[in-house]
Amino acid sequence: MKIETLSGDVEPMPEAGLGALRTERGNLPLESVDVRAAVTGLSARVTMTQGFQNPFDVPLEATYVFPLPDRAAVTEMRMEAADRVVEGVLKERGQAREDYAAALAAGQRAALAEEERPDVFTMSVGNILPGERVTVRLTLSQPLPYEDGEATLRFPLVVAPRYIPGAPLDGPSAGSGTRSDTDAVPDASRISPPVLLPGFPDPVRLELSVDVDPAGLALDGVRSSLHTVTTDGRTLRLEPGERLDRDFVLRLRYAAGASCAVSGETFTVTVLPPAGPAAPRPRDVVILLDRSGSMGGWKMVAARRAAARIVDTLRGGTPDGGDRFAVLSFDHEIEWALPEGLSAATDRNRYRAVEHLARLDARGGTEILRPLEEAVALLSGDAGRDRIIVLVTDGQVGNEDQVLGRLSLDGLRVHTIGIDRAVNAGFLGRLAAAGAGRCELVESEDRLDEVMDHVHRRIATPAVTGVSLEMPSAVPDTLTPARPGDLFPGVPLVVRGRCTAPGAVTLRGVAADGAPWERRLEPVETDDPAATAIWARAHLRELEDRHIAGDGDPQREIERIVDTSLRYGVLCRFTAFVAVDTRVAADSAPAHKVIQPVEPPSGWEAAPVAMAAAFAPGSYGAPAAPGGYGGPPAPAPAAAPPPSGAAPGGPVRGFSAARTRMPRREPSTAVDARAQVAEELRRLRADRPASELERRQILADLGSRLEVLVPGGLTDLVAALRTCDDPAGPRGRELDELWDRTLRELAAFVDEKAARKPFWRPR
Repeated sequence: MKIETLSGDVEPMPEAGLGALRTERGNLPLESVDVRAAVTGLSARVTMTQGFQNPFDVPLEATYVFPLPDRAAVTEMRMEAADRVVEGVLKERGQAREDYAAALAAGQRAALAEEERPDVFTMSVGNILPGERVTVRLTLSQPLPYEDGEATLRFPLVVAPRYIPGAPLDGPSAGSGTRSDTDAVPDASRISPPVLLPGFPDPVRLELSVDVDPAGLALDGVRSSLHTVTTDGRTLRLEPGERLDRDFVLRLRYAAGASCAVSGETFTVTVLPPAGPAAPRPRDVVILLDRSGSMGGWKMVAARRAAARIVDTLRGGTPDGGDRFAVLSFDHEIEWALPEGLSAATDRNRYRAVEHLARLDARGGTEILRPLEEAVALLSGDAGRDRIIVLVTDGQVGNEDQVLGRLSLDGLRVHTIGIDRAVNAGFLGRLAAAGAGRCELVESEDRLDEVMDHVHRRIATPAVTGVSLEMPSAVPDTLTPARPGDLFPGVPLVVRGRCTAPGAVTLRGVAADGAPWERRLEPVETDDPAATAIWARAHLRELEDRHIAGDGDPQREIERIVDTSLRYGVLCRFTAFVAVDTRVAADSAPAHKVIQPVEPPSGWEAAPVAMAAAFAPGSYGAPAAPGGYGGPPAPAPAAAPPPSGAAPGGPVRGFSAARTRMPRREPSTAVDARAQVAEELRRLRADRPASELERRQILADLGSRLEVLVPGGLTDLVAALRTCDDPAGPRGRELDELWDRTLRELAAFVDEKAARKPFWRPR
């Protein structure tokens, strides 16, 4: 069997599985990823270079969905092609997208970098000429979290498939991914890249190196938990042949202390918790265990062990009444270990809960919002007890904004335990921060015992509660976090902000025994070029979360976010970097578009339900189950069209080469018609074949479909399209004009501006 593409007949590779294509120049546009990190003390500056090559015989637009550390501040972008260097410019996102589209239409090379989530980004590179190589370089700064004597550099390398809840939206999709946009995840099509089948023989070339400068701190050791590294002095490098299928995690053992560092107008306060155990208080603890399909294999084993370890640490039968607890396991359904709700932590109840956990296996979809809401409702009672939620999950969901916007966590503490080699750290970190708790990440079973020791201390009574910061020169409303929260054993509290001048900082709170607690730190001036960018990124993330929660006027909030992003030159969800080469390279917009497939995440091979959904050709429409992770079937949309863009392993045509007339049926309603016409419009935009014959066939078939979809409407356009059936029908410029007219009239019919707001605005 041969598959027709714009570059001619392409033989499938039998050793690579479904959808893996080979051309004379290679397989896919992303050729290499090069990550170079320079660690200085407790921060890192990283340069990530992506190399794209066009393996086709026509100009190409390549799209790559990739992760970055969720705390990282992206401050620079540079595009290099044909001995030309173009610096990226940070602009309001809508304007950047317009500039990018206009450049492509004019035949210019261009690149666009956008943030979809705090840890998910999209790179689009257009008008790559046949055989040409284009590189795009991103520069970012990130803080290194410091806990229990270790700093952690985590650099994610793959976006794992995420569960997508909700009903499909009308109108065109926001992106070219494998999932439909929904009311719960309006940009699902932008965070769901196709996934390569396991064993794809020609992966992207990965290089990663880290230079370590302790910057005066005592460095006692360095360890990498998921990759093999070689060392050369203070430089560490990945072994050749590693794949983009799991996070890179490097831990550095430092001896760090309390400080107030001031760099320019930015200050960073680090305060250590007091030594000694805190007196325990009675607790109400709800443990939520994700048992969805993506948790299969070692992750399910680790999750069960983690939850059981927490149950074992609960105290029962003490003079203060002891702890109460509940254990809920969830996928698309919720199952209670103990039907009584909050139960006393007696030996018998703890045994029953552990017995329930031992029977769990992975299945179904990750409906994460409802169990969280049930846990909040369950803990709405006695304010005299510590009220704690512990969520054990991989976090692979797309509706993060919906979850954070719906939950009210006042008075509750939320700890998250992320279990995966490509964990959704951005969401789990945001949820823990909203719940004044901690986020712990487990990338292997070997790491589990160490993490659970940490978690045991975190869910105990905090060392200091209600911490506040006083600094006369601090600029109001610039602290991150805005409310410092509590001090946990082993975890320094880090607060950043802006100040008008260096000044002493006083921190106050209440110790575990009820006594007042106070610390005073004198400022130390430093020269840290990353300090302002790291503060700005954290501040922007808090502003974005406030916007999602609906705390003020949406338009004013967006304007403030955009102004802050542009002022400090840090990328956020409402801005984008765009680089445009002024030289014209092609005759028009790219004739071919490919969305780069990503590697299957390491460790997901044992989650067959989840991976089958990720690889399924039908996953471009409605998933076979909620979110595609097993469970009961979800209703499929009527007349789901084939996808445009790329399928797992290679490009797929947006239209069938064979001409298939749509059978006649009853006329659609106005709403249905608009949605289906919008889908026709999306397909036309996604794929404009170079062959006149193909374009005429597509337009003729579209005319037949429009007759059915919009009876009595668009009559002039339908008549013009039907002329493409005539051998003497439109050709050359006349055919191009008809194609453009079709795009305009279909866009006017669906009234895109009224139907869909920009996908990056969740409210």
